Amino acid sequence: MNETSNDGFSQQNRKAAPAQGVDGASSQGARTGPTAVSGKEPDAGLICVAMLAAHYRIAADPFQLSHELALGERKAEAEDLVRAARHLGLKARAYHNQPLSRLSSVPLPAIIRLKDGTFALLAARHPEQSLMRVVKPMSRARADLAPDALAEIWSGEVVLITRRAAGAGISPETFSFTWFLPSIWRYRRPLAHVLAASLFVQLFALVTPLFFQIVIDKVLLHRSFSTLTVIAVGLVIIGLFDVVLQYLRSYALNHTTSRIDVELGARLFDHLLRLPLGYFESRPTGQTVARVRELETIRGFLTGQGLTSSIDLLFTLVFITVLFIYSPTLTLIVVGSIPIYLIIAAMVRPPLREKVKERFNRGAESQQFLVESVVGIQTLKAAAVEPMLRSQWEEKLAAYVKTSFQAVMLSALGQNLILFVNKATLALVLYFGAHAVMSGEMTVGALIAFNMIMNQVTQPILRLSQLWQDFQQVQISIERLGDILNAPTESRRLAPAGLPPAKGAIQISEMVFRYQADGPEVLKGIDLSIPEGQVIGIVGPSGSGKSTLTKLIQRLYRPERGQITVDGIDIGQVDTAWLRRQIGVVLQENILFNRTIHENIALANPGMPRRHVIAVSRLARPHEF
Repeated sequence: MNETSNDGFSQQNRKAAPAQGVDGASSQGARTGPTAVSGKEPDAGLICVAMLAAHYRIAADPFQLSHELALGERKAEAEDLVRAARHLGLKARAYHNQPLSRLSSVPLPAIIRLKDGTFALLAARHPEQSLMRVVKPMSRARADLAPDALAEIWSGEVVLITRRAAGAGISPETFSFTWFLPSIWRYRRPLAHVLAASLFVQLFALVTPLFFQIVIDKVLLHRSFSTLTVIAVGLVIIGLFDVVLQYLRSYALNHTTSRIDVELGARLFDHLLRLPLGYFESRPTGQTVARVRELETIRGFLTGQGLTSSIDLLFTLVFITVLFIYSPTLTLIVVGSIPIYLIIAAMVRPPLREKVKERFNRGAESQQFLVESVVGIQTLKAAAVEPMLRSQWEEKLAAYVKTSFQAVMLSALGQNLILFVNKATLALVLYFGAHAVMSGEMTVGALIAFNMIMNQVTQPILRLSQLWQDFQQVQISIERLGDILNAPTESRRLAPAGLPPAKGAIQISEMVFRYQADGPEVLKGIDLSIPEGQVIGIVGPSGSGKSTLTKLIQRLYRPERGQITVDGIDIGQVDTAWLRRQIGVVLQENILFNRTIHENIALANPGMPRRHVIAVSRLARPHEF
């Protein structure tokens, strides 16, 4: 054991190399003291994450991580550490109530929670001495503890963090169906339960026709009332199990899809917040909102009707095999109808896709018009243009309804053609089946059972026709949502450790900016030097670039050429969140969110003491009302 202080942790020789894992003293990128920016101690758990990230050669700062997690004044929990690690691109998972023996096999370094509520780094193991090295993040004190000593201070919580496997040179993925697969795969176990329940439901559907065949061919012929009673009781029991399994399947599916929906919605909103300001300024608000809502359509297709219909369609192969055992001739009639279904679907698909796409565009235009009208209602009323707006709204609404009607009728045409083929198939089966019964090749019970099982084949195919229309909608939704998820986000660079608060010296050198790559240069050859503490005013006519210049300093826009520095630091090399926290901005039109005045004032720091909020409100005068 190293020389230790009263709590068992060494304060000396902190640079000794660990036996396995990483010694917290050698980690970089984790600040331990308070900074002038925050004025508070860093979170011990986030320091552990930063130390562990440094082990994987990833720069991290606990203050920045706290900002990303919106912790405010509260301390990080184990789940927060998992989120912080994932934010850095690492794999992480928290485990609770673990036995001490678990620590002998976990990959190191790992984060453990002590009984006093703080976190520490499990840095190394000494197998030959049965010791484990624990590092306290705030003081970097360490101790090689025996299992009994560790058990006295460990709470049973451990957070495992490892690097994700990744190859060099892999380009960012274009948004497609594959974007949803990680979330669906994460819930593969409950989805497997849904699949298992579907298997039994389909088996029950196969048993019922067999019971009917036995009743018709055996029970009625021999007047066996005892057998009839057994079969009736069996059908009731099977029906009960069928209802219970279908309910459990619906519960598991809805519960799982709700969890997937929350996760996908969080990922989408996180990406939306990381998009640059130029993205939102180049697109109407209504269009963006309409695109975000397309996530629900895609999620519902993948985990709802699409999943259950796909499962039912897989079991058609089993039913076709059973049909073939009954009658190869009748089975060929049933199977022969399937290509006709596919031909009808292929014929309807191109025009239906165009109509669905047009319907989305019309709907997005209507929603955009509605949002703009509500947001600008003061301007509209001041100009007394309500009648003109009403007329324009009716035109847009009529265009949307017309396009929607055309899409629905085209889909109905395809569905009715498929329904006609289904009726014709049923007529052929009854015709040739009756001939088989009269010639003695089949029994009456076998023909009835064949028709019941045939429905288990044709019904999924009929549902597939509706699913095909939904699939066209989903393809359009993916294209629209891809406009958001394929857009590049703001580059997130880490603020250098120990970076002091900005003093305010701004230097702009040979800056050129244009809104679009092929557009005119809005600012050209701008050279400007503003010493710290100096108050200046920038004047000019509308459209001269005054607001654009301030947005460039906040890195809301990126210059095409040139450099902007604050206190000699290139703002392109620091984290945008850190930079913007150093700059106070009063907009021409501030937006009050649908919250209390207190919450609006404390938006950047929800944990702000109430007395500070009151002081700010008195200074800005909203306290009076």
